[in-house]
Amino acid sequence: MSVSAPSLTAHVVPLAAGAHVTAARWLKGTLALALADGTVLLVRDGATESVAAHPEAGLLSAEGDGARLVSGGDDGRVVTTEANGTVSELARAKGGGWIDALALHPDGSVAFSSGRNVVARDAKGREKSFAAPSTARGLAFAPKGYRLAVAHYNGVSLWYPNLETPPEFIEWKGSHLDVTWSPDGRFVVSTMQENALHGWRLQPDRGHMRMSGYPAKVRSLSWSADGKWLATSGAEAAIVWPFDSKEGPTGKAPRECGVRPARVSQVSFHPKALVLAIGYEDGCILLVRFTDASELLVRPAVKGSAISALAWDAAGARLAFGCADGQAGLLTLPA
Repeated sequence: MSVSAPSLTAHVVPLAAGAHVTAARWLKGTLALALADGTVLLVRDGATESVAAHPEAGLLSAEGDGARLVSGGDDGRVVTTEANGTVSELARAKGGGWIDALALHPDGSVAFSSGRNVVARDAKGREKSFAAPSTARGLAFAPKGYRLAVAHYNGVSLWYPNLETPPEFIEWKGSHLDVTWSPDGRFVVSTMQENALHGWRLQPDRGHMRMSGYPAKVRSLSWSADGKWLATSGAEAAIVWPFDSKEGPTGKAPRECGVRPARVSQVSFHPKALVLAIGYEDGCILLVRFTDASELLVRPAVKGSAISALAWDAAGARLAFGCADGQAGLLTLPA
């Protein structure tokens, strides 16, 4: 990044989260920070409220749907936290195992996994489950319809919880960690233990897409609003793959955004514009605009304060971030 690049640091309000920030999600106008110590910090109108979502337990994963934060912990509980601070238990893993992964559907359905057991709970509270071939590491609902992608060893299972048909298994050898659908539903992409991504073209040919060359594991993914780009962490720049054709990124080189001497830990596309927020392991945050590759500094590097969460609000006017050392902040874009 150029030393003379413009800065937005004056528009950032620091927040003291107090523990490692596992996830940041917006509940309409309220910011929810899910913390590794089992609490959820709610930030609204400049005031903060700490609620015990998982008392005396660790919070492992969290997702939000704009109305609630759903979190899973090593206490085996799936818990919802609302913007007003109301906490309620939604489900428990059988046998008390850890909640390894979560996914939310726009209709209110929730999916969670504990070991090999995957449970889908619809908006009416009806639960269906199936045993994955191995530990289910990542879950993602399709953007349309009621279908769940489950990442595990040697591939991904595509499951319709409301049908009696067995899950469809799409194979690729290796350990698959996280999984995502493209916004148009044509592609499924997983992150892998082997410092790579793997993708499948669901239409028309079930073709494979290999996206490799990362120096580290990819643990953060973000689709652009138009669905044509997939941004990823895991390198000393955000690696952004093109999905603007029916072949996806096959035979195409990715773009590299925000090249710096520090590894990218978090990526988050703006919900409306082709602007990418990039968080680094050294605590720095940049905004990069795709049209001209211009960069804006949101946060300078802070030793020991790796960026662990990024989240835009629905309007794209505010960007929240959280760090591994318990620091956090809120950028409000100037008009």
